[in-house]
Amino acid sequence: MYATGETHKNLALFDFDGTLCKKDSFTGFIFYALSKRHIVKQGLKLLPWIQAYYLNVYPAHAMRPKLFYSMFKDADYAEIQQIAEEYAHQLMHELDPKFIEQLRQHQALGHDVVLVSASVDLYLKPLCQLLSIDLICTETEIIAGRLTGHYQSADCSRIQKKIRITEQYPIADYTNIYAYGNSEEDLEMFSLAQYTHMVGHDQDLPLLRPHLKMA
Repeated sequence: MYATGETHKNLALFDFDGTLCKKDSFTGFIFYALSKRHIVKQGLKLLPWIQAYYLNVYPAHAMRPKLFYSMFKDADYAEIQQIAEEYAHQLMHELDPKFIEQLRQHQALGHDVVLVSASVDLYLKPLCQLLSIDLICTETEIIAGRLTGHYQSADCSRIQKKIRITEQYPIADYTNIYAYGNSEEDLEMFSLAQYTHMVGHDQDLPLLRPHLKMA
């Protein structure tokens, strides 16, 4: 016989780019928000780093803040935020149906669901509002109504994912933790979880069931 009187807390952690989202949302946002002329002009300044990145000798966690600074320094925050909210709605059509279904199952079971991403808050915050999930991500700096181009937080990848998760969630209070990712940038997040799924490596998603206690 089973009793359901005891509540079991469960946590689901989803990476975004390459996992929940099928595209590179960070680069996509640059092309969505800015003119081609501006992108080309600023991109030429970064060409040595861009080439090194695509040759896998300059890491993504170093490339992202450099690229964001070059592209968005001194941009009007209100204007960019309006574009970011439009972009968030566009991204809803780029989400992987398999992972969205898994996310909805977590929600239906009452699990805490969190998007944990190195991409920026400008468009991830409105996206998470649309999905009704929590957010941990790279936070951008705004001063006097303008983007400074700097991050207010560290790039939310690798060890920073683990640090930010443990700062905001009482890990020891959870019966089960699930983590979904697609790269080595998610491995520190995976170290917190009992159940993990690596895109391109694992075929089946974790099976979700209500957790019942024997009476």
